[in-house]
Amino acid sequence: MTKENILFTIIGVLIGLIGGFFITNSMNQAPRVAGSPNFPQQSDMLPAGHPAVPGGSGSTAEIQAAIDRAKQNPEDFEAQLRAAELYYQIQRFEGAIEYLKKANALQPDNYEVIVNLGNANFDGGSYAEAEKWYVTALAKKPENNDVRADLGLTFIFREKPDYDKAITEFKNVLEKDPTHVQALQNLTVAYTKKSDAENATATLARLEQFDPTNAALAKLREDVAKLKGN
Repeated sequence: MTKENILFTIIGVLIGLIGGFFITNSMNQAPRVAGSPNFPQQSDMLPAGHPAVPGGSGSTAEIQAAIDRAKQNPEDFEAQLRAAELYYQIQRFEGAIEYLKKANALQPDNYEVIVNLGNANFDGGSYAEAEKWYVTALAKKPENNDVRADLGLTFIFREKPDYDKAITEFKNVLEKDPTHVQALQNLTVAYTKKSDAENATATLARLEQFDPTNAALAKLREDVAKLKGN
């Protein structure tokens, strides 16, 4: 995990229960973004690189009951998902991953489970592992720009960032959707981190054009200005 003091944050990860499965809605459809001013520095966050996830309504007893049910019914796909859901709500990402893997073993082709194994690993700070699951998901649905944008972020947040790989993924998204706001925002950050003032400035201008009220613009402008020595 990089210890640099650039403000990297992730927004839009809200728990949405659709059909009893939190992952299908919010975690799949809300791509992560870097550079928002609304959350603290990376070093202040737990787990690192992610703001607090809103807590769920599950009580301790409910959580334990769901876990017991999943353990007692290892062939029950929905039980594994419910246990994963509740673990995620209390930010026990290792538990969410454990039960998502059990669900994956029962339904290896379930696309949402694959994506959310990427998401849970990302939110738990295991970016290389998240990359593997996102790549698997993209092999099934290469057109999913939100997943590809999240894949790009795994290269920014890991301990040894690979900004070139991140940039490649964000540019791939923008080739398909030039107005993809998250990719534009993340790409601006990646160029800034790479000290590429020219491309950071150009990408920021595109973001300003397509999303002029974006809350991250002030911070991104400040970072690009510093990069340019202004």
